[in-house]
Amino acid sequence: MATVKDVAKEANVSIATVSRVINHSPKVSKVAIQAVTTAMKKLSYRPNAAARALVSKSTKTMGILVADVSDPFFGTMVKAIDTVATEQGKHLLISNSYHSAKKERETIELFINQGCEALVIHSKSLKSQELISFAEEIPGLVLINRFIPEIANRCIALDNLKGSYLATEYLIKNGHKNIGYICSNHNIEDAKQRKAGYLAALEDNSLEHSENLIEYGTNNEEGGQKAMTKLLAKGLPMTAIATYNDYMAAGALSALEDNNIAVPKNMSIIGFDNGLIAQYLHPKLTTVLYPIQIMAKNAAILSLKLANKEEYKVETMIFVPTLVKRLSVNAI
Repeated sequence: MATVKDVAKEANVSIATVSRVINHSPKVSKVAIQAVTTAMKKLSYRPNAAARALVSKSTKTMGILVADVSDPFFGTMVKAIDTVATEQGKHLLISNSYHSAKKERETIELFINQGCEALVIHSKSLKSQELISFAEEIPGLVLINRFIPEIANRCIALDNLKGSYLATEYLIKNGHKNIGYICSNHNIEDAKQRKAGYLAALEDNSLEHSENLIEYGTNNEEGGQKAMTKLLAKGLPMTAIATYNDYMAAGALSALEDNNIAVPKNMSIIGFDNGLIAQYLHPKLTTVLYPIQIMAKNAAILSLKLANKEEYKVETMIFVPTLVKRLSVNAI
């Protein structure tokens, strides 16, 4: 493998000149640039990214931590961040944590060791104090989908409780009183907040809550289908179901169809996120909009501005969810 020394010898210039060409220094002649470029091509030499970063003080990379990039929700988030990063000449380093505190910690430390100055972090398992410490070390670290008061100006999040409250309240306004809930079994704040929103809406409307009307599962179609099947097996009087997300709602719809329960005629159902799947279910799914694209875009811009030590104020840090009314909820 060719070295800087080999390139310098081939181009008949000093090692310092090769370094200046690699790092685009203005203090180098066109003749030298041509000679070094030709030599690098001939020798198949690739500049070492880490070595270049020591000179330029930038790796041109941006670190992104998500739970699972195969989840369409996180795919949408990464795409929005990549659009911003590309405009700024940055490339993404992406890692999955699967809601593991160990993976989250190791990934953030890896990003730091790789010289990433801009980080957009989706962390649900690390304790707040540990994330605060990372934020103090890396000015360009921004949290998405999580709010920590001590670093509020570095957090872009959604009011999950409000979103679930809106969903349940909409069912109540359509005359439903016996409302079940399908909840994620992940031990993360999103699941707790959305369940709390469901319960708060029932309480504020003087409706009794029964733990029997709540079932848990993995936050995907399979989890929703199993949870819905368990709810139906209890034989409880229900006319509507609120769900943790659109994928669990899709699974619930499948279970209802298997049991010849028509939606929304005999059972209304509402999702959360307004993912692409919501538009193509039958019936089209009424849901709650999670504006992840604009949130991710704002997080990326904020991260890059902070990394460059530029003053920048994001107008909205805590986003408010809104209803998307389609065909899966019926009035009774």
